[in-house]
Amino acid sequence: MSTDIIPAALERDIALIAQRYRKAGGLGIQVLNLVGGQAENLLERLPQGVKDSLEEATTRALQIALKAASRSRAVVPDQSTWLNTVAATAMGAAGGAGGLPTALAELPVTTTVLLRAIQGIAGEYGFDTADPLIEAECLQVFAAAGPLADDDGADMGFLSARVTLTGPAVSSMIARIAPRLSAAMGQKLAAQAVPIIGAVAGAATNYAYTSYYQEMAHVHFGLMRAGERHGIPRDQLVLRLSRAVKA
Repeated sequence: MSTDIIPAALERDIALIAQRYRKAGGLGIQVLNLVGGQAENLLERLPQGVKDSLEEATTRALQIALKAASRSRAVVPDQSTWLNTVAATAMGAAGGAGGLPTALAELPVTTTVLLRAIQGIAGEYGFDTADPLIEAECLQVFAAAGPLADDDGADMGFLSARVTLTGPAVSSMIARIAPRLSAAMGQKLAAQAVPIIGAVAGAATNYAYTSYYQEMAHVHFGLMRAGERHGIPRDQLVLRLSRAVKA
């Protein structure tokens, strides 16, 4: 293959991935408009006891999701993007209808749906989700900032993070990801707990979250596939992506 073809093909790949990244970044605006306020003060609406236990609840949700997603893949095929979004939106409405208690109960279920959706997208790119390394890469997608975060494209650390499988890798990954994900999920819970419009806010929030993490999964595994296709290290691809997003 001639050298002038490879850069053009790489440029097309990066442009498509950048488009998905930008799309993901705008998904939470409608939710913030609906519930009122800014993302940074949503967490302040939660009771102190919930805030104190949020990281533990998120860790538990990830552990439950990982086990449930792995078991379900053996009996339930991957679903389409729109079906995953519809299912999560319905669960968000149900979770928000009962306020904070039902929103908390719904958290592990939604996390499982999100993880299954991420795994399905990894499969679309030709990766074997039964491979422990790819399983870990799927978890890594949860290290993204979240749809309600103020992210202008500069936060791409989760894309370049190296996934290793030494020691109790999955447990250590969950412990590392949980603080970041708990902040995003705390914003979700706060939005769902808005009085009167809890069901509507819950549906809108879950729609935004499911769409966001699916887009980020396309970004994550699209970069991995581009790296294999073009023989370029991940950190260099992330740098190219960052420049394309800001262009």
